[in-house]
Amino acid sequence: MDVLAEVARLTGEGRAVALATVTWRQGFTSGKPGARAIIHPDGRVEGWLGGACARPAVVRHALEALADGEPRLLVLGVHDHRPGVVQVEMACTSEGAMEVYLEPMLPSPKLTVVGSSPAAEVLVDLAGRVGWRSELIADDPDPATVGYGDAVVVATQGHFDETALEAALRSEAGYVGLVSSSKRATEVMSWLRGRGVSEEAIVRVRAPAGLDLGATTHEEIAVSILAELVAWRAGGGARPVVSINPPEVAIDPVCEMEVDVASARWVSEHAGQKYYFCAPGCQKAFEAEPAKYVG
Repeated sequence: MDVLAEVARLTGEGRAVALATVTWRQGFTSGKPGARAIIHPDGRVEGWLGGACARPAVVRHALEALADGEPRLLVLGVHDHRPGVVQVEMACTSEGAMEVYLEPMLPSPKLTVVGSSPAAEVLVDLAGRVGWRSELIADDPDPATVGYGDAVVVATQGHFDETALEAALRSEAGYVGLVSSSKRATEVMSWLRGRGVSEEAIVRVRAPAGLDLGATTHEEIAVSILAELVAWRAGGGARPVVSINPPEVAIDPVCEMEVDVASARWVSEHAGQKYYFCAPGCQKAFEAEPAKYVG
């Protein structure tokens, strides 16, 4: 699998993943420098991360990176006092060590423009040129397809501004804009109130949409709206919220390493409780003297 190509495909589809890259190793460890893996929000791994001792810890920190959007550098098995490094203790008998860089790969923001006006068409084109996932639709937006980090701009030239905005406000869109005059915007807001839309929702609408650049042409209006969207994104408004579903992990009672419960091969039961191990050596030691490790 071409890991980087797969990351590009997934983020292009609007899906968030973490990219793990082995940048250094020492001693006996199966992780090789340059090895890469994709870690999905549910903890599923595509690619190679190394052996049983390293994988659960790397997955856990990768999911944390997806949740907060910040990359991190893990050092597993040796003490590293560089600032900002995340230290992970290793207790494997191979005494290997490795360094893994974790990078959250978040999808570019999505812009949905409603309408068929010239300004709408130009805006979709410009947004695509600066890396946004942009689409032009001729009907009310589907709230289920619009996420927290997405933007919706209504530009129907008065044909169905009201219903399009009502639908947009039912979504989690972080930015909702209306292309109109100030007078027309007031009329649309009044219609929304008459429909029972709350003031809390109505104040989310930016109307007229765009920065006040003195724009007059369709192209200039599109530029002013894109400028406002870029400023909104720079302020953190366009970062998607990633839903994390971490896999269940247990602690090996012998070496105290994390073990993925779902894929664990070495499992023992003692006093009615299951114990999970990262390797057969730990399981053997436990079964020989369980009282030494329980509790």
